Amino acid sequence: MKIAANIHIIPGVTAHPYLLVDSDGLTLIDTGIPGSANKILRYIKQAGYARRDLNRILLTHADYDHAGSLAALKKATGARVYASLFEARAVATGQFPRSLKTDNIFLKPVFALAERLGRISPAHVDEHLSDGQVLPVLGGLFVVDTKGHTPGHLSFFAPSVGVLFSGDSILSVKDRLVGSHGSVTWDQEKADASVLKQLALKARIVCSGHGAVEMDGLARLIKLAEGLTLAPAYQRL
Repeated sequence: MKIAANIHIIPGVTAHPYLLVDSDGLTLIDTGIPGSANKILRYIKQAGYARRDLNRILLTHADYDHAGSLAALKKATGARVYASLFEARAVATGQFPRSLKTDNIFLKPVFALAERLGRISPAHVDEHLSDGQVLPVLGGLFVVDTKGHTPGHLSFFAPSVGVLFSGDSILSVKDRLVGSHGSVTWDQEKADASVLKQLALKARIVCSGHGAVEMDGLARLIKLAEGLTLAPAYQRL
């Protein structure tokens, strides 16, 4: 499904993968849960492209629902994979990228099981990304360090079209945007700082890892930021 010119959201996949179209080929942001590769490849074919047209796979982070089909897609397409150094290490081992937090003694074994079940097929990351890099995608796709949800979480911002791909650092829930929070968040202070950092980008459209695409993204980002008590200390990220 097209969101904007040259930007597609691939339907029917847990944790939204986004397909970006350029004259030199395709870029995929995130890969969904294990078993999603065929759905993604089928969508690429239906959109009029071949699997070999997929040049790049960008990861926001290494969680099961975002990197689960990475190994299968890399094998099927030969695409180069890009991620932060921390998430690349998690992908290389297939391990869950951080521990789930709880003080509830009854939930601790449940979370431990979730971490074991959340392992993925290991895959090699070809290039490590860092804050401020610009990729040759959509006229310049900026890499944004948005650690907090996980230690190496990244977002991607395309200023030419005003679109922010926020992964799980910002989510769309019931017609509003929310920052990463709760047991799945590695560091809450850093997660809140990452929200403010992304607000400064003034994105018009927010494409998050879960929920609806927010076409009125800037207004919703401002409303989200107003609910945070953290001072704008995001410069230290």
